[in-house]
Amino acid sequence: MRTEGFAITRKASATSWRLDGRLPAIALMLPPALLLFTVFVILPLIDAGYYSFFKWNGYGSPTDFVGLQNYIQVLDHPVFYRSLLNTMIILVVSFVVQMPLALGLALLIYRKTPTNTFFRMVFFIPFILAEIASGLIWSFVFDGNVGLAAGLFRSLGLEPVFVLADKNWAFVAITVVVVWKYFGFHMMIYIAALQSVPEELIEAAKIEGAGRGAIARYVLIPQIKSALVVSGFFAVAGSLQLFDVVIPLTNGGPSNSTHTIVSYLYTFGLLRFRMGYGSAVGVLLFIAAVTVAVVYQTQLNREARR
Repeated sequence: MRTEGFAITRKASATSWRLDGRLPAIALMLPPALLLFTVFVILPLIDAGYYSFFKWNGYGSPTDFVGLQNYIQVLDHPVFYRSLLNTMIILVVSFVVQMPLALGLALLIYRKTPTNTFFRMVFFIPFILAEIASGLIWSFVFDGNVGLAAGLFRSLGLEPVFVLADKNWAFVAITVVVVWKYFGFHMMIYIAALQSVPEELIEAAKIEGAGRGAIARYVLIPQIKSALVVSGFFAVAGSLQLFDVVIPLTNGGPSNSTHTIVSYLYTFGLLRFRMGYGSAVGVLLFIAAVTVAVVYQTQLNREARR
């Protein structure tokens, strides 16, 4: 009994010592982080919620209280629903095209060789480019007069198509740019996870006669399930906040057909000096983001219990 009591006391003392060793670091680093989070996240959220109940142009103090009128106008605006639909389309394209493409390339080039390193760099370069720069580059590509698309159509003996001015094709062009811009980011997540898969599992599968496809399906992909979940979360978050690619490509046009939720907020809120209206859109976007985060965390907890 004395030996067991001594072991328990010693273990508790060690735990307490480790905690005490962390306390100075916590006391030093936590307050600045909390201060920054409060100033740049919590307070703006509170202000947006407050302003959403006013008809306010951004100058002076808001005084024209309108209650839920801004929210009613948002939910009654057809362009808002078009923006919401476009955001959902981007999300679907991310899951159906972007992530599978990234996973397929990751499975091909995840091993550490000079050739694979070169291809990883090539595929990752679009993500490094600034969103505005990427949008401007692709706006020249799709230009119906001097762009690459115009040259391709002329070489085929066809009349050039002004893709970004066509309601049927403008948003398709945006999805192409989004896939090109971000698939390299997801690919690198998968590559990092694939490189941590034990080589013994792969060798055992080969001994059992499994081919490359079977190894990828039954060994590699199940081992990187957590990376797939993280990638999916980034895809959802990126879809909800997509803005910088849309503005230089179409600026929401033609006829407001290519807006996302954030570009809608920017165009119909900030540019038109309707800060209360824009705040209402921001609050709705925040609710959507929180919902996604809660569902994501719930899913992670379920996976952890299994």
